[in-house]
Amino acid sequence: MAEHVCPWWMGYLLILPLRRLYENPTRILGPFVEPGMTVLDVGCAMGFFSLPLARLTGENGRVVCVDLQPRMIRTLERRAKRAGLVDRIESRVCTETSLTVEDMTGEIDFACVFHVVHEVPDASVLMAELYEVLRTGARMLVAEPAGHISVAEFAVTVALAEGAGFEIEARPVLKRSHAVLLCKPSNPG
Repeated sequence: MAEHVCPWWMGYLLILPLRRLYENPTRILGPFVEPGMTVLDVGCAMGFFSLPLARLTGENGRVVCVDLQPRMIRTLERRAKRAGLVDRIESRVCTETSLTVEDMTGEIDFACVFHVVHEVPDASVLMAELYEVLRTGARMLVAEPAGHISVAEFAVTVALAEGAGFEIEARPVLKRSHAVLLCKPSNPG
């Protein structure tokens, strides 16, 4: 297991409305998500990004939300129900070594991996698993907290993603985060 996994109770701090002032999910993810997409939210916690993603994907879209902690998932499910988005969200409890999405090979149109890679015991395994589930041409936004992760550590994360087959498409500027937009190329090699 990773050295430090965000405790479940901290999830309540992560969904505070004040957070939207510096990390607005719709502004951050809107350019990459379209109605009808199937989106993977890795380390979804209590759904700070999940609920906006469900709105962005629309009635015909789907957001697969994955987290290690059942309490986070249960709170996400309650919030999705209250928001009227429960039919667009599929939640899964992952394990320390797998996202538990092996049944979705080539089905994901976009993956949101926000502030979670540093909590994963083996980021290379995570990147390989993400590469498998993303369809060809799909994109993935990876962001890590700048106050927690150094530039050098983030460079290792990006190198692991490239090692799995991803290509860098852009380096979005996000407040308080290191970020990279990756793409699963049409012609890997």
